Amino acid sequence: MSEIKHSFVRTNGIKMHVAQTGEGFPVVFCHGFPEMWYSWRHQMKALAEAGFRAIAPDQRGYGETEAPAPIEAYTQRKLVGDIVGMLDALGIGRCVIVGHDWGGMVAWNTALMARDSVDRVIGINTPFIPRAPMKPTDAMRAMAAGGFHYILYFQTPGVAE
Repeated sequence: MSEIKHSFVRTNGIKMHVAQTGEGFPVVFCHGFPEMWYSWRHQMKALAEAGFRAIAPDQRGYGETEAPAPIEAYTQRKLVGDIVGMLDALGIGRCVIVGHDWGGMVAWNTALMARDSVDRVIGINTPFIPRAPMKPTDAMRAMAAGGFHYILYFQTPGVAE
């Protein structure tokens, strides 16, 4: 069975924790909220045993990866930059990227914004949805129609922490 190894890379102005195992074509896993690399441990081991290099970072603000304070530090451009910088730090030219939940948006946007880095995208419960003409939070407020919506709930700084 493949051992999962842990390291840190500098990427996009932050120190990122990275778990990886196996050798072969790289498959990068992007976790959802409020998860960490650990969510992918079973898939990582299976892929490593099948001949792939499985890589799962703690995304910005999660686990052992640095968490910049400004809200503006968590845009999709920043999150994609983290993944691309991680690939560069690990000497990886192209990968398959897998995303679940919040990580699905990161995976799809990495494929869009850094297409030279991504061969394939796997979105688990997060289909590709093009940017709407309104802010995502405004669309969520409309869908919730005054009711509870967990993403809107966590918009208040400090609530999720």
